[in-house]
Amino acid sequence: MDRVTAQERDDIAKRKSDHIKIAVHEDVEYRITTWLEYVIMPHSPIPEVDYSAISTERTFLDRRFGAPIVIEGMTGGTEEGMRINGNLAIVAEKYNIPMGIGSQRIAISNPQTAGTFRIARELGPHVFLMANIGATQLIQRGVEFAWQAVKMIDANALVVHLNPLQELIQPRGDTAFSGLLSKLREVVREIGTHVIVKEVGCGFTYSAAMKLWEIGVDALDVAGAGGTNWTEIERLRALEAGAVDKAELAETYREWGIPTAASVLEVAEIEGLEMIASGGVKSGLDVAKLLCLGAEMVGLARPFLKAAVESDAAVERLLKKLISEVKAAAFLTGSSSMDQLARVKPVIFGPLKEWYVQRVSRSRS
Repeated sequence: MDRVTAQERDDIAKRKSDHIKIAVHEDVEYRITTWLEYVIMPHSPIPEVDYSAISTERTFLDRRFGAPIVIEGMTGGTEEGMRINGNLAIVAEKYNIPMGIGSQRIAISNPQTAGTFRIARELGPHVFLMANIGATQLIQRGVEFAWQAVKMIDANALVVHLNPLQELIQPRGDTAFSGLLSKLREVVREIGTHVIVKEVGCGFTYSAAMKLWEIGVDALDVAGAGGTNWTEIERLRALEAGAVDKAELAETYREWGIPTAASVLEVAEIEGLEMIASGGVKSGLDVAKLLCLGAEMVGLARPFLKAAVESDAAVERLLKKLISEVKAAAFLTGSSSMDQLARVKPVIFGPLKEWYVQRVSRSRS
């Protein structure tokens, strides 16, 4: 069992509750954008494809899904988190799309809360579920900790999330990240399921992605800058807690991170490393652009969170809208499938092109 005190468990539960409340009700978006506005997909006036015949299926980690969309891991550990996970799982099951859950540390240390995560498996018996633990917990607790998270929900994959900036801002955050690569290598070797490494809003560079690919990680979730800003969320929590120094540090680093589109271009240079693109995705057109930039799948969090707070019907309406929009992008580029859509060559310009010229193209030389 995770060695935390009762006070620490209460702190984790409050933090999870705060995260839901702040993410849903406060203005916590990055001021910088995803840079997807600097991506243009070429229009095909002669599509030569029937819209009704377009397939939205996409393969990721050896499984064929109904759409190239991922419900990102968000919550658990509270009654509200349980309801949210249940609403998301119902829709993920119906439409055959992958789903993540929030960090499971609270449930490993307090098994009474495990049901708030297991609800996703109960209501989604066939869903591709992704367990979720933090990098610092993996460093401290090892493979057994990861295995407990996987077993708890009968997971199809394990997500290890990286959040160095969030931990730096968070009151009593854990910034001991040394030894992470060796622990990840051990997990990859012993866990017996797919391993995905995910950022939480600051994105990946080519070099960081290559290090993870070399130790055998199956996929990355880039979670670039441009969407929900966890630094701002933690700044608001720090202010509430009276941690002025943390709040001031958060203000300085509020816009830190690699825009999602740039991060996707970096990771896409590594052939064979599968990728979920996430961070500020708001529409099916965003999904289509990210597929063209090199992602296998595209994840959304805050839009699904807001819908799931309401009902499973609201989650389904959102998903149907996203699928309709990405299908429209396929039609308007003359693509009969998501695989064909991903082969469309977009035009990039502005700061995204500058990023590509200065960083991505040089990684090939």
